[in-house]
Amino acid sequence: MQAWILLGLAGLAEIAWVISLKYSEGFTKPAASIVTVVSLAVSMVLLGWAVKTLPIGRAYAVWTGIGAAGAAIAGLYLFGESANAMRLLCIVLIIAGVAGLKLSTPA
Repeated sequence: MQAWILLGLAGLAEIAWVISLKYSEGFTKPAASIVTVVSLAVSMVLLGWAVKTLPIGRAYAVWTGIGAAGAAIAGLYLFGESANAMRLLCIVLIIAGVAGLKLSTPA
């Protein structure tokens, strides 16, 4: 269970670096650029710890799924990106896939 918690935290750190990357405006904003690099490093370290015990294929898919869905949701709220039905359906499908991968793996 601890590995899944680490993986979830790694996914949250991935969302953080993606959002801060947008705010860094191509690494021209120092504070956002630092947050990007630090949160990226944290995400990688946590992912590395999680895959010590989790299957790499499932762990990587869950990690990227958390990041992809989180970034898409953040785009809706923070950057005013389109919230059309197809986009929302695709986000739901990503979340369903992540949940399915978690449920298909023993604790």
